[in-house]
Amino acid sequence: MYSSIIKELTSDFEKIIERLREDFANIRTGRASTSLVENIKVNYYGSISVLKQMATLSTPDASQIIIQPWDKNALGDIELAIRNSDLSLSGVNDGNVVRIVLPPMTEERRNELIRNISKKGEEARIALRNVRQQAWDRIKKMEKDGEVTEDDKYSGEKELNEIIETFNKKVEEIVKVKEQELRTV
Repeated sequence: MYSSIIKELTSDFEKIIERLREDFANIRTGRASTSLVENIKVNYYGSISVLKQMATLSTPDASQIIIQPWDKNALGDIELAIRNSDLSLSGVNDGNVVRIVLPPMTEERRNELIRNISKKGEEARIALRNVRQQAWDRIKKMEKDGEVTEDDKYSGEKELNEIIETFNKKVEEIVKVKEQELRTV
């Protein structure tokens, strides 16, 4: 009866968790990662392309990202897109590749990123609560319409609360892991 609502809810919760992981992948920790730049949008011959679709990305060491485009004519466009991104990075174009050297992070920047991570974690928890509330409203409506009994309604509420508790713990764990990465020098 209400089990289809619970299944939809779990699917929506998984999407929220996945979105949080994607957001955190774009946050720079102490070492270079291609995920930091792979989704930068590049204006290339009048169309917008994602960087990972037009170049090979690599990290030869912990503080450097190398972007080797498949078309050398794209070097200038890639360099411009990196400079205009909100990552505060600049690339060096040597005619073959664009090199991004990541400066060491300051303690102030680490603390700023940790606050940002906590904020994103709270936003994810709010999104989870909103989805849960929508599901609870649907279950209450089902009871009002006579589709489920009052006992089923409260069983559904208990199940909803257990599921949201599980996903809130997942959010906390993801936030904790990312904070630990940032605190590691």
